[in-house]
Amino acid sequence: MAASWETIKVDGSDMRMYVSIPDGAGPFPAVLVSQHGPGVNEFIQDIANKLAKEGYVACAPELYHRVTEEMLTDGSSAGQHITDPGIIADISGTVEFLRSHPAVNRERLGVTGFCQGGRTTWLAASTNAHFKAAVPFFGGNIMVPGRDTDQSPFDRTGGMKCPVLFHFGGIDTNPSPEDQAKLGAELTRLGIPHEFYSYPDADHAFMDYNRDRYQKEASDVAWPRTLEFFAAHLKE
Repeated sequence: MAASWETIKVDGSDMRMYVSIPDGAGPFPAVLVSQHGPGVNEFIQDIANKLAKEGYVACAPELYHRVTEEMLTDGSSAGQHITDPGIIADISGTVEFLRSHPAVNRERLGVTGFCQGGRTTWLAASTNAHFKAAVPFFGGNIMVPGRDTDQSPFDRTGGMKCPVLFHFGGIDTNPSPEDQAKLGAELTRLGIPHEFYSYPDADHAFMDYNRDRYQKEASDVAWPRTLEFFAAHLKE
């Protein structure tokens, strides 16, 4: 496995990406790993590295590249300044980077993400037809429009062309059990194959070992399910 930082231009802005590539001869399937609120930190890099060890080129784009220090002087977080149109452009740029990479099988792309990244995963799968599998982890606010748009990721679900595996915390409130039911009903209505798992006593961010809400039991079940799902849809 070899990991490095790469940079591409999106809308005239430099966007860094953490890229992890398996050992051996490719081309390999690839997975876009969408960051959570803290950004492309140790946890997200670790997820990318784990995917590379399983035979995927993993790429985690830094979606805060348009956010300046001046924007944060009012105490706001970087996540409050990103927009859905900007995210869609960043996803598209990352997809094109992966599809042109010599180590990548350009026809076998997946996407996953955590918390904020779970929402981004739904948005990505609904707006980019190149994805063949999507795995959101506890994605909140999927039914809420982001900045600079009046459409939520949920409103765009009709554009989704791939199966979905969604992991929920059983005691999470965003997404709540009611959200889970609504998301599942919409995928069923549209004929989109999906698997939903809810983990009892697990809260939001149960996968992140750096947070108080980490739950090892749920994490140890959710990750193998994710690998099985990606293998079924992205590998030969």
